[in-house]
Amino acid sequence: MNPKADKLVRRTTMVATVTASYFLLTADYGPEPNALGPIKKAILSAQNSVKEFVLGPSKEHQESSLTSNNAKEHP
Repeated sequence: MNPKADKLVRRTTMVATVTASYFLLTADYGPEPNALGPIKKAILSAQNSVKEFVLGPSKEHQESSLTSNNAKEHP
């Protein structure tokens, strides 16, 4: 096979595998806990961290930190 085509096939396969894994791990499997719970929490936490880094902290996060800071300053 052509080396460029082989490289394209390998990259496409990796991207497809990562995408499928992401959707399978973050899927909702119902209310009962399962073995994927901690992995899902870690993925969602990382996702929120990246969003906050790229877009800045959300309004809710800023308001909650302001109220907690006020409570610490004025007990």
